[in-house]
Amino acid sequence: MKTTRRSAIQMGVAALAAPMILRATDALASSGSVKVFAWQDYIQPNIAEKFEADTGIKLELTTYGSNDEAESTVRANGGKGFDVVFPSITNSAGYLDDNGESFFAPVPTDVKIENLIPSFLRDSATLGGVHNGEQILLPFDWGTEGLTLNRGQLDISDADLSFGDLWREEAKGAAAFRQKSVIMGTGLYLDAIGKVPSNRMLDVYKSEDDARRVWGEVAKFIMEHKANFGAFWNNATEATSAFKEAGCVIGQTWDTTGLLLNRENADLVYRAPKEGIITWLDSFGMLKGAPNPEQAVAFMNFMLQPEVGGMFANNTGYNSAVAGAADHASEEFKAQFNEVYTADVLGNMWWWQADTPFFGPIRNEFVEIITNA
Repeated sequence: MKTTRRSAIQMGVAALAAPMILRATDALASSGSVKVFAWQDYIQPNIAEKFEADTGIKLELTTYGSNDEAESTVRANGGKGFDVVFPSITNSAGYLDDNGESFFAPVPTDVKIENLIPSFLRDSATLGGVHNGEQILLPFDWGTEGLTLNRGQLDISDADLSFGDLWREEAKGAAAFRQKSVIMGTGLYLDAIGKVPSNRMLDVYKSEDDARRVWGEVAKFIMEHKANFGAFWNNATEATSAFKEAGCVIGQTWDTTGLLLNRENADLVYRAPKEGIITWLDSFGMLKGAPNPEQAVAFMNFMLQPEVGGMFANNTGYNSAVAGAADHASEEFKAQFNEVYTADVLGNMWWWQADTPFFGPIRNEFVEIITNA
């Protein structure tokens, strides 16, 4: 099973090492049940208990640790066995059957999509949320990849911070990154300075030839600066260790990594580079083969409440796509959110796009080249 940003539950809650089933008491069984398939840290006990208490519906929760695991499970079951699934929206193509039809149903009309941040719902259409003209997946949460730096050792202002700072002289032997992400961040930097034109890295989704042209030049630049390699990471634990144990002073990291480090050491800050902060969007939807469609709608509407969005943010450190959710998050969460996500940052977000068939395999080729440099 692949490890992802969720392999360790954020905000001090331990990750679940294996699929988990949560069940309500027998007294609630008369109200039916809902079968949910979600990331390991998404539906934690406080949310599960509130859902069951508020609705009287029994929650049957199965968890997974990677998009690959979720897709293969749904496909192996022919799109049946679960009511609601939480895929990364850019992976929606992985939920198509052999006829090109999605395993997800169009979003039911009684789901309260008006509770979502309008721009997120709008942008979801081009990221994988719409299939054959119908909305099948709704935005659920989002997070970013930017730069975590130790300002006690590398003092760069917010306005000047760049993905290119990973490769500056002062960061020799002290830069941390995930290989398949750094080729995107560095690509944005090289495009911004005119060295490797890539239409802000959208060309790597355009064609195989464009992907190889752009990533070939980006990988070449990275290898020319391999003296800066401090630590590679593939999950939250490794990213944190890069700063706490490996001595890294700067790194391209997920937001949760940098924000949690900042709570322990004020010198460590997470900020958006001027090229645009890389943003991911996760979603949720109801399968066509859902055995409990009415309960699925009740669950989706429960999760679309601002109060529950705030609970989710406190539990995980991820940002809810529900309008007003931040008002229900902790003061610490709100303070860090407002410090990082200024109006300028929110207006300059770079979205991961829906994967094309050649995207993953070609990227993996260059990841291997960088890893073995």
